[in-house]
Amino acid sequence: MSGRVGVRCDAAAGSGAGHLVRCVALAEELGARGVEVVFLGTVSGSEWALAQLSSRGLPLVTAPAGPDRLAALACELRLDAVVLDSYELPEGTGAALRAAGFPVLAIVDGDPLGQEADLYLDQNLGAEDRPFPLPRDAWRLAGTRYALLRDSVRGRRRVRVPRPEPRVLCFFGGTDSARVGPAWAEALTFTRVPFRATVVSPEPFEAGEDITVIPPTDRLPELMAAADLVVTAAGSAIWELLHLGVPTALSWVADNQLIGYRALVGRGVAAGLGRAADAEAVGVLARLLADPALREEHGRRGGGLVDGKGRERVADAFLDLWIR
Repeated sequence: MSGRVGVRCDAAAGSGAGHLVRCVALAEELGARGVEVVFLGTVSGSEWALAQLSSRGLPLVTAPAGPDRLAALACELRLDAVVLDSYELPEGTGAALRAAGFPVLAIVDGDPLGQEADLYLDQNLGAEDRPFPLPRDAWRLAGTRYALLRDSVRGRRRVRVPRPEPRVLCFFGGTDSARVGPAWAEALTFTRVPFRATVVSPEPFEAGEDITVIPPTDRLPELMAAADLVVTAAGSAIWELLHLGVPTALSWVADNQLIGYRALVGRGVAAGLGRAADAEAVGVLARLLADPALREEHGRRGGGLVDGKGRERVADAFLDLWIR
């Protein structure tokens, strides 16, 4: 199989790298099928995010701002199709690409934000049960059956090791764009329950003796698989955690994460911490740290929701748009 796909997404220290990470997972699948993938956008303020592309040999081309100019770039690059994954694109971006003859896959989180597409992907839990305004002749892939996972996660299994103190991993995306890591590290300390934690933060900070602070790392899947509890936000990494079956306590750092937070916590798949690292959240963390059975119940409920084959299903549907 051959072809060339453009992926329009951005990543930055202030806005996070979740869109980039899930698009990298799709790019891995397309590349394995012989399709060339070119990223269109900007990656700034995060060496870790930029390395997600360079380490995989995925080129990055600066994308113009306007829809018509993006369509012109797609023509110049001789693309066969385009993936859109951004909350910041002008509403007419998908329409301009389609008018220029490019099949469009739009990756969304609930609201399509006015983007036209031939195929929509919403990998959020329960998305298949929520109404969605489909344009004529378009269709949608919805739910965790279509979750996009990277190779480094799909090939890994959780490692459970009995130990007297639970091992905690605390991270908030690839860049901790909201800089909430220190607050949640402090909340863990306030539980007064024994633990050992690793906190991923782009900026070093002083933490307790039981907490190790490390910069963003490609070892994150390994650290997730070895954790007894993960404290994180309801972003794209949650699907990786569900696939691994790791007990998770969730917060949210952006309004677009709230839909996933409510669905996951509402079904008992993850423990809910709320948005702030306040006294109530400390109480939830204390109970989870002190009660292994309570932690593992959340992991059990999430088991089977993400089978790791979502990106294959998405690639099948996407390629069918332009390879017939």
